[in-house]
Amino acid sequence: MKVVYVTTIMSGHGHGHHDHGCSCEGSHEPAERGVEYGLYQRIDLDKMQCLNESRDGDGRLVFKPWDQRKDRDKYVESDADEELLFNIPFTGSVKLKGVIISGEDDGSHPAEIRLYKNIPHMSFDDTGREPEQAFRLNRDPDAQLEYPTKIARFSNVQHLSIHISKNFGDENTRIYYIGLRGEFSEAHRHEVTICNYEAAANPADHKVESIIPQTNFIS
Repeated sequence: MKVVYVTTIMSGHGHGHHDHGCSCEGSHEPAERGVEYGLYQRIDLDKMQCLNESRDGDGRLVFKPWDQRKDRDKYVESDADEELLFNIPFTGSVKLKGVIISGEDDGSHPAEIRLYKNIPHMSFDDTGREPEQAFRLNRDPDAQLEYPTKIARFSNVQHLSIHISKNFGDENTRIYYIGLRGEFSEAHRHEVTICNYEAAANPADHKVESIIPQTNFIS
């Protein structure tokens, strides 16, 4: 399995992100950036699952608007160990182009993610299979690092599973934001076939055996 290392800022900056003291608050943020990360609106949240979350329902809180990516009030934290598994159904077809994972600047930040495509209701027992792509992460408290996907492998995604397999050393993992960048297509709807049923059958339209009843007259 090939693990991809990403060490560059993918938001218009030309420098690396190893210097955690770097402040990018004054840098220009393109307006379309938030639009690109709008796939969270295409998630079927009622059917989304997050396995090993410490509080039920917290997993869906990290899929939020771009301008809320640094919000620390909503987050998900793992329960029994450092692993988390997100099962993300979309309301149509997605071409996934990039992922952002943001947490604390400490040992609870995810250190590795594995992406799986179109495996609904995935469990931890299924994570032994080969993922479509895996990434080693850097700590990213400001949600600036994008991990670009191999688009050919993620061009027809109805369901995405994200496995957080390890963090930077803490017992539990905490995530504030997961950003998904890509294109969305509406699901194809099957046309309804309308059948017209005759109220009374027309013999001329049907091949039927002719049955001539015999009439018996009683004298």
